[in-house]
Amino acid sequence: MELYHVINRGVDGRKIFLDTQDYARFVHDLYEFNDTSPAFEFLGIAVPETSGRTTSRRQKRIVDIHGWELMKNHYHLLLSERVEGGLTLFLRKLSGYARYFNERHGRRGTLFQGRTKKILINRQEHFLYILHYLHLNSLDYLPGAKGWRQRDKGTIPKISNVLEYLQNYRWSSYLDYCGKKNFPSILTTSLFANAFGTDYASALKEYLTDRNDEELDLKSLEY
Repeated sequence: MELYHVINRGVDGRKIFLDTQDYARFVHDLYEFNDTSPAFEFLGIAVPETSGRTTSRRQKRIVDIHGWELMKNHYHLLLSERVEGGLTLFLRKLSGYARYFNERHGRRGTLFQGRTKKILINRQEHFLYILHYLHLNSLDYLPGAKGWRQRDKGTIPKISNVLEYLQNYRWSSYLDYCGKKNFPSILTTSLFANAFGTDYASALKEYLTDRNDEELDLKSLEY
């Protein structure tokens, strides 16, 4: 199995999620497009927040989604193929979100910045860090926590505030890894469960309190 860190962002850094409905629609698409059947074109703008549930009938998944994080102007996914060519097919389907966004917000033109970036996770230290990296991205929105990317210990003085913030940030796989059902139907947790055990929140807390110079260079993860 090959694991990929998949990233794309809005053209010229523009926002690709303007409100809760946009975030919910993208999450819905993560579920709906992960199927061997043709992608439906969801042209209606009213998409309910279903907490990971949908009435659509699944035929066969084409990828496993091992982690995800949505930010205002970009997204991160951790994907592996279940069928040959599944990654390419899934990302091609997922680009359909742009059609929804443009129709809903009355715009034209390209929404995403070029081709989706795919980074192969082929080193153990990269594997052990990448899920934390995804889930910590939302700290960019938490005052006083933007230094989380720095590698020196003590960058974040109040880790309890960080963990509380993450518990209230819905648009990632963090809650499901912590055992709180958020959007469980889109996620495969078994791969990282073997690495971090059943208490993922404690694993992340330990990482934040014990950073060292041997960790992966963040330049290889930025986009």
